Amino acid sequence: MTAALILAAGSGTRMGGPKAQLLLAGQTLLQRAIEVAQAAGCDPVLAVVRDGEGGAAREKAPGSPDAPVRLVPNPEAAEGMASSLRHGVAALPPEAEAVLLLTVDQPAVDAALLRDLLALAAREPRRPAACAYAGTLGIPAVLPRRLFPDLLALRGDRGAKAILLREQAAALPFPGGEADLDTPEDLARIRR
Repeated sequence: MTAALILAAGSGTRMGGPKAQLLLAGQTLLQRAIEVAQAAGCDPVLAVVRDGEGGAAREKAPGSPDAPVRLVPNPEAAEGMASSLRHGVAALPPEAEAVLLLTVDQPAVDAALLRDLLALAAREPRRPAACAYAGTLGIPAVLPRRLFPDLLALRGDRGAKAILLREQAAALPFPGGEADLDTPEDLARIRR
């Protein structure tokens, strides 16, 4: 079983506020990420959110009334991405064999891309798989359970990139993967 872990606790400094609740095509970026992860077949789906944004409540994804999503509060969100990874990985169920990491601010991520990434990861289950764009590896990415301790050891505003590079992750080309929503101008452009 591969769980999905949506990193949604960022402060969105350049955006002017947290991105998870921004609307795009009638749904929040968090709802969209949940829907995409579920459509790709991930179970369970967890979303790490800023402390106070749902706590341990469950959120329903649009069109998926029977598929609750566990919201994991991150009281250390100010530290950066590593704190979200730690809180999220610590909340994964023991039966999770791997974790699919994704964020809310990559509008080009869809279920087909995630299914392709999961299929790539399934070919070599002990090796991570990651999207390749802008000359490097990044998220979305799938990391096997053997790398969970490495994720739990991260500190500061660091993600899993160093782990993906060190482990020579299998690469899935993702043209346009570098386009994310960092500023109000980015959001306005994608809405057009």
